[in-house]
Amino acid sequence: MTPLQRYLAEEVATDHLDGLLTRRDALRRLALLGLATSAAAALISACTDQQKAAEVPTSAAPEPPTAATQPPGAAKALPTAPITWRGQQGDLQGAWAQAPNSRGGVLVIHENKGLTDWVRTVAGRLAGAGFSALAIDLLSEQGGTSAFGDPARATAALGATPPEQFIHDLNSGVAELRLRAPGQKLGVVGFCFGGGLVWQLLADGALGVSAAVPFYGPLPDKTDFTGVKAAVLALYGALDTRVTGSMPTAKAALDRVRLVNDLVVEPSADHAFFNDTGPRYNPVAAADAWQRLVDWLGRYLGPQ
Repeated sequence: MTPLQRYLAEEVATDHLDGLLTRRDALRRLALLGLATSAAAALISACTDQQKAAEVPTSAAPEPPTAATQPPGAAKALPTAPITWRGQQGDLQGAWAQAPNSRGGVLVIHENKGLTDWVRTVAGRLAGAGFSALAIDLLSEQGGTSAFGDPARATAALGATPPEQFIHDLNSGVAELRLRAPGQKLGVVGFCFGGGLVWQLLADGALGVSAAVPFYGPLPDKTDFTGVKAAVLALYGALDTRVTGSMPTAKAALDRVRLVNDLVVEPSADHAFFNDTGPRYNPVAAADAWQRLVDWLGRYLGPQ
């Protein structure tokens, strides 16, 4: 099992422990990721022990936001349009939101369910804040996220994708963004699985990227960011010890090569706290993170 597959598998196990998945559904999803029943049960047991050792109580799902509650940036969100472009290994798909008087371009990297409607709204919100945004579909080579009716199968397909293909596709996304936002500085933001890919892109050099914002993204084994020019804002949830525990290593790696960085832990927030369609959404933490994100992009991509 690759580190990426293990991370995805641990997410499933953690969702089960937090009461978001039944044991049966968790075992089904782990089987799709290639784990036998015995291995899946062992993983769940190990995650249980880790959660107890961290002394973090199982997080209860918060009340969903009311219809009157809007996620940060939604009031000014702009529509997205589906686009395709030629990548290194075939056509790539995405959702494009053009900002009037754009102050920079941003590549948006989705969570482990692929390019969902929620990810499209993030691109639209960024455009509304003044940054033209392209949300990439990293399942393009498999027909796109829409080809998977079951989100668990989309996750399994991402887990089976070679990590180097993600880097190829992300670099193609940056190149497409450069064509659509000519002369502007570019940034990249990713969530969960996508946050991990932001770190991997940085480890690969992140050519042409001036700002990078991983939301609760797992740190890759390789943390040599030599040659990177991006200013890095990393956002974590205090309750998300599985990911937040890697923060000191990330901080040391960024400081070692003297990259501008700010690593922020949102108190009382769990993994995926920014996703307003998910059970761990934290509106207070999301609002703070949104303001930090917009300020960071404004500072390192263009004038306020």
